[in-house]
Amino acid sequence: MPAEEHTSIELAGTDRPGLLSEVCAVLADLHCNVVNAEIWTHNARAAAVVHVIDDSMGCAISDPKRLSTIKELLCNVLKGSDDLKTAKTTLSAPGVMHRERRLHQIMFADRDYERVEKAGVRAVEEGSSRPQVTLLNIEKDYTVVTMRSKDRPKLLFDIVCTLTDMQYVVFHGMVNTGRIEAYQEFYIRHVDGLPISSEAERVRVIQCLEAAIERRASEGLELELCTDDRLGLLSDITRIFRENSLCIRRALISTKGGKAKDTFYVTDVTGNPVDPKIIDSIRAQIGHTALQVKCNSSLAPKLPHQETTMGHFFGNLFKARTFQNFKLIRSYS
Repeated sequence: MPAEEHTSIELAGTDRPGLLSEVCAVLADLHCNVVNAEIWTHNARAAAVVHVIDDSMGCAISDPKRLSTIKELLCNVLKGSDDLKTAKTTLSAPGVMHRERRLHQIMFADRDYERVEKAGVRAVEEGSSRPQVTLLNIEKDYTVVTMRSKDRPKLLFDIVCTLTDMQYVVFHGMVNTGRIEAYQEFYIRHVDGLPISSEAERVRVIQCLEAAIERRASEGLELELCTDDRLGLLSDITRIFRENSLCIRRALISTKGGKAKDTFYVTDVTGNPVDPKIIDSIRAQIGHTALQVKCNSSLAPKLPHQETTMGHFFGNLFKARTFQNFKLIRSYS
């Protein structure tokens, strides 16, 4: 919902270790207190939606000169030394756009779906656990999009948002989830009423749906911070992560009633699991009760063969029955 008590900042640029720490340090120096934020990284790109207030006034920042300074300094941080053209900072009063929907739009506009990760950085998913997206045209009326991936919360939301933002309409659909895997199938057309008509469009849709599935993937070790909120807290926490060579892959920042509750997904700078000794050292600095280890997704089991086979069976069964019904309906039209 729209609110007037904070200023919204949207960020997009090249991801690198320590980037969030530098952004938070700039905001703290400018006496901007982060009340909530969400940060995603994918394919060496980073995007964030951050809500800040003036620390002394406790409300949105309205001074145009100060807003211009914030934007300029954040742009300098995002540009770094090798991203002179693609870094972007936008400041505005928050609107009605859903924050996670907006993150999809920012990364889509940044074309994260076609970028390749830097050498030495591990991909978000490997081998058979990567999402599988296929497209098939049915009698020149619909394109059938089939997706198989590891199941997780908000998977359907992410896919439908992306299809909508790419100007496709879903006419029919089916979702089937097992213990680990999710199978989804949608009959779509472009808003102009046509199915996908070219190889270039087909490749682009596959890439964008793969990216939509991967952006929210909880890679790495999940750390949860619960402590009293204060100006510069996020800057201090992310600085400690940076000094211990942790890379933040995704983060969810929130404050309520004077308390900060933040979730970070971290790896080492090469994308590998973090050494437990480093985590122990960080918890000793921050406080063992304040920083808790929640889950390590790097140790999650691979998709079992029987689960994949069963999902494929139900998918083919649904496809056959849906196609028959579709033919019957079309014959009467």
